[in-house]
Amino acid sequence: MDAALIRTVNKLQDSFATVGVHNPVDLPQIVVIGSQSSGKSSVLENIVGRDFLPRGSGIVTRRPLLVPISASVDKKENEPEEWGEFLHQPGVKYTDFNLIREEIERDTELKTGKNAGISPLPINLRIYSPNVLTLTLVDLPGLTKLPVGDQPKDIEKQIRDMILKYISKPNSIILAVTAANVDLANSDGLRLARDVDPEGARTIGVLTKIDLMDSGTDVVDILAGRVIPLRLGYVPVVNRGQRDIDTKKTINKSLEAEKAFFENHPAYRSKAQYCGTPYLARKLNMILMHHIRNTLPEIKAKIQAALAKYQAELASLGDVLGEGAGSQASIVLNIITEFTTEFRTIIDGNSADLSTFELSGGARISFVFHELYAQGVKSLDPFDQVKDVDIRTILYNSSGSSPALFVGTTAFEVIIKQQIRRLEDPSLRCVQLVYDELARILTQLLSKSLFKRFPQLKDRFYQVVINFFRKQLLPTNKLVQDLINMESCYINTGHPDFLNGHKAMAVIHDRFNQAKNPPPNDPKGRNSSALNNVPNSLEIENQNSGFFGSFFSNKKKKAGVMEPPPAVLKASGTLSEREQIETEVIKLLIQSYFNIVKRTVVDTVPKAIMLNLVNMSKEELQRELLQELYKTEVLDELLKESEFTQNRRKECRKMIEALQKADEIVGSVAGP
Repeated sequence: MDAALIRTVNKLQDSFATVGVHNPVDLPQIVVIGSQSSGKSSVLENIVGRDFLPRGSGIVTRRPLLVPISASVDKKENEPEEWGEFLHQPGVKYTDFNLIREEIERDTELKTGKNAGISPLPINLRIYSPNVLTLTLVDLPGLTKLPVGDQPKDIEKQIRDMILKYISKPNSIILAVTAANVDLANSDGLRLARDVDPEGARTIGVLTKIDLMDSGTDVVDILAGRVIPLRLGYVPVVNRGQRDIDTKKTINKSLEAEKAFFENHPAYRSKAQYCGTPYLARKLNMILMHHIRNTLPEIKAKIQAALAKYQAELASLGDVLGEGAGSQASIVLNIITEFTTEFRTIIDGNSADLSTFELSGGARISFVFHELYAQGVKSLDPFDQVKDVDIRTILYNSSGSSPALFVGTTAFEVIIKQQIRRLEDPSLRCVQLVYDELARILTQLLSKSLFKRFPQLKDRFYQVVINFFRKQLLPTNKLVQDLINMESCYINTGHPDFLNGHKAMAVIHDRFNQAKNPPPNDPKGRNSSALNNVPNSLEIENQNSGFFGSFFSNKKKKAGVMEPPPAVLKASGTLSEREQIETEVIKLLIQSYFNIVKRTVVDTVPKAIMLNLVNMSKEELQRELLQELYKTEVLDELLKESEFTQNRRKECRKMIEALQKADEIVGSVAGP
């Protein structure tokens, strides 16, 4: 039963590798890591009992090598006892392990070339033998420091990233191989293992080259956990040396020599049963089986969750389209109907996907109307451009050749019309902002997976809808401009909220009287609320009256001589009391009426935009799409699936096939 658990995991790996998809489930396996000179390959070959790994200088293992090893069970007649089989060559049984080495080298060069580069694409090799314990091993490239020959300059980072990808998985057992004749603190394998497993909970250390240690030294302290403790402990082994390999010393003889070494060594003889390759294989087998037994329910749950996920994605991708214009027309009609329905619900705020994170759809349009536009209009001040001297000039110009007896209404109308026309720019800007929000909704809807399936349809949808929005911009802008022109062409001084001339004159006179005659508790007029800088009547009498007086005061007067006025005659000098009163009255009237107009346009401009742009889009967009896209002659082009969709559908089907097979495999062991 225990060996069956490991074989189950091996079958799971094969179920994904056979169909050529990435394994979505973290399966328990033993990952072998170490530096180039640590003896990784010898440890693996001793466990398997066969020479089958490439050897040489530099990086020999240049791709991950997945090696599930199993005892030969259900052996058929005339079938060899020991053999290997590559997943990329199904049915081809290698009984000559030298040929296995050659195939590893050949397939490695096929993917990485001969320049000692590496590749994350694994080689899957299954080995059957009556002399092994069932295990799942992953051999990775040895850690190196400097590139050699044609190796890429970042070879160290590439190897490190590849190793981290495997050992970072929580279900991986890390087999960190370290040469015993170097300082354990400098072990590359252990250092990398501690990065992902700082507690040493799933790391087992293997100490090689025990026989090459200096006389009088041993690894007893390391084995006792007094140097760098690991929860799974350390196992010392003795591998074949290069001379043994060159002289073709068999692994069986090497294992016998290893046993004799530990049994006869004074430091290890008392614990020889816990040393050597056979003990390492048994310990790995026990650790792996225990780990698989604990994680099998989790693996089953992950497989079922992944299966549901890929089945849902495949359903969203849809089936391959059938032939015939009828089915194509039906698809286009359904897409148009679904799109326009969702477009309306997003604007109205009835979408099923309402966000709790940010404003969207119609809420953003409302924000444009009631925050951006309303606040922008309300912030306009008519007197940030019109100064008192400008008002005085207009007053003189509007009175013609005779000084005006009363406050001139012409001056008021000239200025207020100028200010009303300033409302056109923010109003047209409001139209553009709402257009941008409609385009934003369009982009949001076109990002759905349905349109990823049909890129041509997506492009045509975008063109048709954007063109429709642009077409609606013209009447919307025209209506908004007309609203502003309506306000500026007729100044309704009879508006009930307008402060008329008599009231304005009374208010200003009251302010002047308060300024000239402050209350007893404020003899200097410091507390007067307005016009506290108005000169008193005596001061006014001593001043030149108006800008005419100012003009003549700057000239040298000569009796009986008059000079012509200058080519450019501007108002200047101190305002007389009458000019001050008239100016303040005009300003009060302008402020009153401008506030009325601002309230009006803040109310009517959004209504105009809703009428001609937003509501027209909601009501007429479906008709426009049907008119432009629901045509027999363009259906084939519109419903041409993207290459991504076609490839993704194949990938999903492959993954579902692998997951269904994996679910059956796990179900046969774990039960319901």
